[in-house]
Amino acid sequence: MPIPVLMPALSPTMTEGKLAKWHKAAGDAVASGDVIAEIETDKATMEVEAVDEGILGKILVDEGTEEVAVNTPIAVILEEGEDESALNGFDAGGGAAASKPAAPAEAPAQKPAAAPAANAPAAAAPSQPAASAAGGRIAASPLAKRMARQAGLDLGAVAGSGPHGRIVKADVEAALKGGAKARAAAPAGEAKAAAAPAKAAPAPAAAVPGEPAFELVPHTSMRKVIARRLTESKQTVPHFYLTVDCELDALLAMRKTLNDQSGEGGPKLSVNDFIIKASALALIKVPAANASYTDEGAKMYKSADISVAVAIEGGLITPVIRAAQTKGLGTISSEMKALAKKAREGKLVPEDYQGGTFSLSNLGMFGVKHFEAVINPPQGCILAIGAGEQRPVVKDGALAIATVMSCTLSVDHRVVDGAVGAEYMKAFKGLIENPLSMML
Repeated sequence: MPIPVLMPALSPTMTEGKLAKWHKAAGDAVASGDVIAEIETDKATMEVEAVDEGILGKILVDEGTEEVAVNTPIAVILEEGEDESALNGFDAGGGAAASKPAAPAEAPAQKPAAAPAANAPAAAAPSQPAASAAGGRIAASPLAKRMARQAGLDLGAVAGSGPHGRIVKADVEAALKGGAKARAAAPAGEAKAAAAPAKAAPAPAAAVPGEPAFELVPHTSMRKVIARRLTESKQTVPHFYLTVDCELDALLAMRKTLNDQSGEGGPKLSVNDFIIKASALALIKVPAANASYTDEGAKMYKSADISVAVAIEGGLITPVIRAAQTKGLGTISSEMKALAKKAREGKLVPEDYQGGTFSLSNLGMFGVKHFEAVINPPQGCILAIGAGEQRPVVKDGALAIATVMSCTLSVDHRVVDGAVGAEYMKAFKGLIENPLSMML
C-alpha cells in the first residue's frame, strides 16, 4: 500500500516547520537514503531522506508552506506494482489541512474549489464527516471536486461515503441526481476568497499617510522563534550585568607563538578559541555559575558545554563545544571552524546546537567595544565579548598602554547571585590575563 512521508520532528521541541524545497517531483523514483526535501526549522535547514523506495506518487504540501505540523503527511510513495489509483484517500485536504502557506493563496482561477471549502457554513458541519476529519476543510477526491465545481454544487451539503467520510465521485453523482441545488452564492464566495489573499499581502507603501515607501519582508521561521524566545527571556528572566576589563597582551603573545609553531598545516588559533577555553575553565572553578533555573530546582551542570553565537543569514545560531574544559585549544579551534561552516551552510543537526550550559557572544571582530547580551533560556548566563583595543592603564603607579577587552556577563538572578557572578568574572579575567594557566 502507499507509504505516507510525514513531516519529521528534527528536535525534541519541534512542533512545526517550513517545507522549504522539494528535491524530487511527483513521478520520480526514490531509493532509501535519497534526499527528497528540505525542511526549515527555527535553527537551520535540514535535509529529509526517504526511508523507503518506490515512486513519489503525490506531493501533498507545496514548497514554501510554513507551519506544517510534525507528523503531517507531506507526500506519498508508491511501492512497486502500485499505480495512481492507490493514491485515492491521499490529498492535501487530508494531509496538510493544518499548514499555512508562506505566500498568499493561489488565485481562485487556479484553485476555484478552495472557495467553498474555506467558506462552508458552520451549520453544515454535522452533515460533513469529511470536513470535521480534516480539521474544518472538506475532504474530497480531485475528481469529485472538479465535478462539483463544473455543476456549481456546494460540497458542504454533500455527505461523503469514502474513507473517513471523504467525498468521492459517486457521492457527487448521487447529490446531482437527488436534485441538490447549485450554490447561488458561489460568485460571492469566490470573490471573498479572492479578497482574502489581498489581506495577507504585504502592506502597500501608502498604508500610513506620510510614511516612506518600504518593502515588507516576511519573517523566516528562525526570526519568529528568535523574537519569541528573546521576548520571553527579557520579560521573564531577571537580568543583571557584570563587566570586567581584561588585558590581552600576554594572550596575544602566546597566540602568536603557538600559531608560529603550528606550521603551515596546523590549526591557527583565534582569540575566540582562548575565550571559549577560559569561559569553560572558569565554570569549573566556579561551578555555581554553571547552572539553569527550573521551578523544581537549580540544574547544576557538571560539564562546561559552551554555546557560541554564530551569525548566519536571517539570524543567529549557537552551536555547542561540548566539555570545552577538557579540550585543547587546537581541538576547540578545529571544532569551532567546522561548526561555524555547517551553521552558515544550514547543515547543523540538533545535537550540534542543543544542550549548551553557558553562552558566549563575541562582537569584538566588528569593533563593538561593549554590549549586554540577552540570556538564552534555559541557560543562566551569557558572556558578551567586546573588541580588544589599546587603552591607557595604570601599572605600579605609572601610566602605560595595554590591549584591553571589555567583557560583560548577563546573569539570571533566579539561579546565580551577584557574588557568584563576580567570582566567575574574577576567575575568567585571571585566565585571560594569564593564559599559561589554561595549560595546567
